[in-house]
Amino acid sequence: MLSRTADHLFWMSRYIERAENLARLLDVTWQMSLVPQSEAAANQSWNAVIALNSLEEAYAKKYDVVNGENVLRFMVSDPDNWSSIHSCLRMARENAHAVRGTVTTEMWETLNSTWLEAREQQFDQLLSAGIGEYFEWVKMRSSLSRGVTIGTLLQDKAFHFIRLGTLLERADNTARILDVKYHGLRPHEDEAATDFYQWGALLRSVSGFEVYRKVYRDVITPERVAELLILHRDMPRSLHFCLSGVVKNLELVANNQSGETQRQAGLLYSQLRYGRIEDILTDGDGLHEWLTDFMDRIYLLGDGISKDFLVPMAEAA
Repeated sequence: MLSRTADHLFWMSRYIERAENLARLLDVTWQMSLVPQSEAAANQSWNAVIALNSLEEAYAKKYDVVNGENVLRFMVSDPDNWSSIHSCLRMARENAHAVRGTVTTEMWETLNSTWLEAREQQFDQLLSAGIGEYFEWVKMRSSLSRGVTIGTLLQDKAFHFIRLGTLLERADNTARILDVKYHGLRPHEDEAATDFYQWGALLRSVSGFEVYRKVYRDVITPERVAELLILHRDMPRSLHFCLSGVVKNLELVANNQSGETQRQAGLLYSQLRYGRIEDILTDGDGLHEWLTDFMDRIYLLGDGISKDFLVPMAEAA
């Protein structure tokens, strides 16, 4: 497969998944902001969203104050913010257009119609209608795109690069969503165990509330939520599940220069496969630092995939 085609497919899937996961992150932060709390505590959660996406400088150029409405406007519909949902849906469509002959008709029509609808939506209208409905729309369009891809595309290397992009992005964003919750509770960790509503909102943001009930059949606790989202092998949005898929798809597209990237992916996967949540929560400086390290390694893994498969050999030399 041409590296340029693989690049477009890889980033098409990453942008689709990023839009969905950003909707999930903003949704859980929005739900948490509705719980009675001080204005400072609420704004701290919104500031965490900006910080975890490394957008402090870009945000500061547009807004003097960090609050819910400003962050939502910036992260939902700002065309100048390349990490906004608006921009992600646009870039997903542009990458699909670049490989129009590789994707199926159903895939193209789904992505194209999603963008055409998204570009007509104004933030003030979304906010007044209930921003939660918009987040549900984004999640459903992403799910539709993923279902059409699995159901219509030949499962060759093109498919494997799409799955690589999806799973790598999902792993990164699951870690970010989980870290936002812990980051927001760090000054009040003693209260976390009794904060049933907020932990329930977090689980719902990753479609994990019913899964949690099936697995644990008990009260929601932070430790078990972390275990479910990090180590459970059958939870579709867990880090374990995502890295398992990354390792598998890397093997299916392996070439002569991808050995080190495969090794790094295998090392990270082995930590998830054989890890224990009590070790993750107590070793070093705790969950926040563990997740930060995980996100750094996911970034390096994506960089390795780019160099091994997506950059034309003439440019890589």
